[in-house]
Parts: sequence; C-alpha cells; structure tokens
Amino acid sequence: MGFDTEPTGYEKTILSDLQGAWQCLRGEVAENPGFNGWERAIFHIDEAMSWESVRNLRRMQRSLILVRNILQQTDVPDDVTECLEAVSELMDETLEALSSGEI
Repeated sequence: MGFDTEPTGYEKTILSDLQGAWQCLRGEVAENPGFNGWERAIFHIDEAMSWESVRNLRRMQRSLILVRNILQQTDVPDDVTECLEAVSELMDETLEALSSGEI
C-alpha cells in the first residue's frame, strides 16, 4: 500500500486571499474587545470561516452581511473597519470568480 505525499507547491487562488482577510478581521476584532457586539461579531466571523461556509460561499456571504451590520452599528477601531472592507471586496471578487467559472 502506497502513501500519499504532501504536495510541494500550491496554487494560490482568491479563496486563500479571502481566508486571510477573514483571519485579519477576526484578529482585529479579538484585539479590540469591548465595543458593543464584539462577541457576536467573533461568533459570526468564526461561522463564516467554518468548513460549511467555505463549501457554500453564499452562506459565507450571509455571515458577512451579519458581521457588517453588527460592526456598523457601533464605533469600532479604524483597523477593524479596514479589515471589514477588505473582506467585503474579496467576497465580491470571489463570487464573481465563482460565477465566471474561474474557481
């Protein structure tokens, strides 16, 4: 019986950029706790990064809408807002790539 070997190279796609943006957003929210709704935002960010959401980008998009609504209802640090904008832009690009068959 043979063993599978780990690939030596990976093709970077927009999905990896999107994942990185979500991780940055989560990190910024976690580093700046105390604003109204920060715990709910973390919950929905984690949900967006879950395997179920990665396999169904429309579900991830719904989580993004929830996170955006939570964060826009309160005064959050600029770094959180910048990360949220990055996730939003990459989500749009990813859905466009999905619809055009690039991913």
